[in-house]
Amino acid sequence: MFRRPPSFNPLRSPLRSPVQYIRRGTADVPVYSPRRERWITPSMLLLGFVPIFTFGLGTWQLQRLQWKVALIDELEEKLQLPPLSLPKRINISAIPEFVFRKVYLQGKWDHAHSMLVGPRTREGVHGNNVVTPLVRQDGTTVIVDRGFISNEFNLDSIPQDNGPVEFLGMLRTTQERNTFTPDNKPDSGEWYWKDLDGMAEYAGGASANVQPVLVEQIFEGHEGEASTRLNKGIPVGRPARVDLRNAHLSYVITWYSLALFTSIMFVRVMFNKSKIRGRQMPRQ
Repeated sequence: MFRRPPSFNPLRSPLRSPVQYIRRGTADVPVYSPRRERWITPSMLLLGFVPIFTFGLGTWQLQRLQWKVALIDELEEKLQLPPLSLPKRINISAIPEFVFRKVYLQGKWDHAHSMLVGPRTREGVHGNNVVTPLVRQDGTTVIVDRGFISNEFNLDSIPQDNGPVEFLGMLRTTQERNTFTPDNKPDSGEWYWKDLDGMAEYAGGASANVQPVLVEQIFEGHEGEASTRLNKGIPVGRPARVDLRNAHLSYVITWYSLALFTSIMFVRVMFNKSKIRGRQMPRQ
């Protein structure tokens, strides 16, 4: 028969839980107690940090929401003010203070330096925006986004008005370019975003009295008139309204919901750990 080595003691094996002994009669009977789980573990620290972090993000987005709502209200008030007449020499540094202000312009189009900026969409129709320098009566030139045309037309096929024009527009600044927007290629006529400095240089630059000032032409007609203009290849300007994107409310709801959900998870885990530790307490 197989005999166990005398040095082997199962009660001292490192694979077993800690051992306690109780006396029953004249013999010591081993009682095994499971090892207690620690309260503080990396997973618990992470689970406790997530509600704090998401609550902070929700509070930050709430502040951003309040700022964006105030900004939109301010810009809406600017749209209700009477149109401005731009001076001959425009202070470029002051333009951000007048963004979305209506302006009244007169002059002639410089069709030789028109640009197509795209791709763009309008009511599900794919196309581009026509950007044309306007030579004003005082001899200076500003950049005008005349509006949208469909892909059925290009710069050669749209009607060209060579006479004096007058219209209302809104002052804007250089379009912000995101990471995925390609570089403009003026030499090949490829424009993907409204780079005012690049457009002004393309139209002749300072030597030709071209100022890096962007005005978006306002279209005040109804949708039927807009469809007629699109079918003829005439650019359709933008409506006189603030188009700033405001998604901060959805971010606030998302982050606060995550904070609540992870807080509930943390409390439940702590409650379960407390019950487990209560079962592991040694009985007297």
